[in-house]
This record gives sequence, structure tokens and C-alpha cells, in this order.
Amino acid sequence: MVQYDFLGASFGALADPTRRGILEHLGHGPASVTELADRFEMTLTGMKKHLRLLEGAGMIVTEKRGRVRYCRLGANIFDREVAWLQNYRRMVEARMDRLGEFLERTEHNQ
Repeated sequence: MVQYDFLGASFGALADPTRRGILEHLGHGPASVTELADRFEMTLTGMKKHLRLLEGAGMIVTEKRGRVRYCRLGANIFDREVAWLQNYRRMVEARMDRLGEFLERTEHNQ
């Protein structure tokens, strides 16, 4: 399961409501770390911890312009996670189809 190591970081980052709020806020456009800290009423240190987790999960990108660090959503945010979920959904649906076929066969045999 090494190919799915990214899921721990992704779902861990999404587990926190503040980080989900940050992603939603950045969905409207880039913001500075200070703007985000003010928006979420937290210290710069606290906000930087959240941003490090999001950046580590590949969900955001940060860049420094002059003395200000700006954040924006990553280019392919959630592509890997959505692909994993779609694959998992196909697997579950195939199992449910086989169960339905089995139940039909056993119903007709009684």
C-alpha cells in the first residue's frame, strides 16, 4: 500500500476545520499568512503550523514576495485523492453487484 502514502497527509490535513476553512478561503484567491491569521483569529505561529501541514500534503503553495509570504491553492489539489476515491467506489460497487447477483440466484433456487 506504499502507493497510497499520500492519503494520510491529505486526510490528516482535512481533518481539522481550520485547515478546511483555509482551503475554502484560498479558493477565492491568494492570501498572505497575516491575512489568514487575522481571518481565523490566531497567531502567526499557529497559522504557520496549519499552512505547513497543508503545504506538506500538496494542497497549497506558498511563496515569498518581499517580506510577505503568500498562499494559494495547489495546481492539482485533490486529483490523487479523487482518483483513489473513484477507484475505491468502483471496487465497492462491483462487490455490491456481485452480492445482488448472488441474492438473485439464491432467491430463484428456493
